[in-house]
Amino acid sequence: MSISPDMLFMLTLAAAIFFMAGIVKGVVGLGLPTISMGLLALAMPPAQAAALLVLPSLVTNVWQLRPWSTVPPLLRRLMPMQIAVCAGTLAGAWLLGAPAGTWAALALGATLVIYAAWGLAGLQPSLPASAERWAGPLVGLVTGLITAATGVFVIPAVPYLQSLRLGRDGLIQAMGISFTVSTLALGLGLYLNGRYPLTTLGHSLLMLLPALVGMSAGQHLRSLLSPAVFRRCFMLSLILLGAYMVWSNLPAA
Repeated sequence: MSISPDMLFMLTLAAAIFFMAGIVKGVVGLGLPTISMGLLALAMPPAQAAALLVLPSLVTNVWQLRPWSTVPPLLRRLMPMQIAVCAGTLAGAWLLGAPAGTWAALALGATLVIYAAWGLAGLQPSLPASAERWAGPLVGLVTGLITAATGVFVIPAVPYLQSLRLGRDGLIQAMGISFTVSTLALGLGLYLNGRYPLTTLGHSLLMLLPALVGMSAGQHLRSLLSPAVFRRCFMLSLILLGAYMVWSNLPAA
């Protein structure tokens, strides 16, 4: 089957974006779905960008789950949140449809700005153990709704996971669990909306290689660069990108 020049250009552009996003994830431990969605949505509908994201995000996040021996107890602790993530994502997909149009680009841009501002603030939230029972499902539900609307699933999930004081390795593993569940729920939501045909699955599979190569390069760069400086530059770039998306999609006066 031949590929049109336009399709070839879009796939090449997407591969470059996933390579760049993989580098970011390799250096700072997160950011692949966030930066991928932000950049891809400048060149294609948000629903198409979210569909391309599914396999690269899923594989890199499953890889982040290691060591496997500590996954079961952490998963049991986070299970109420993850159930709510699935419920929120599927409910959002049903109520809102696949992310598309100006409202989706506006929501994505606003989410990028909020996420980056939180990252730059360096806040370390703390949550009493007694609040975890109700806060987990609430955070999961909101995260799921935002995932359905924008394809990005870091807010408010990551600040909440930070508040649990899991330690560095525990936090990375908890993010791996949450991102894996969110990716699966997003893929199912897109499928139920008819926005995940087999051709899209094949294109998403193609994006896996540049994402993994970029992640490997980023892990190497981590030993050469200051992760704090890199993260600061990354967050500032997301603020500019998100602000541009919001400004360019505001209704005309």
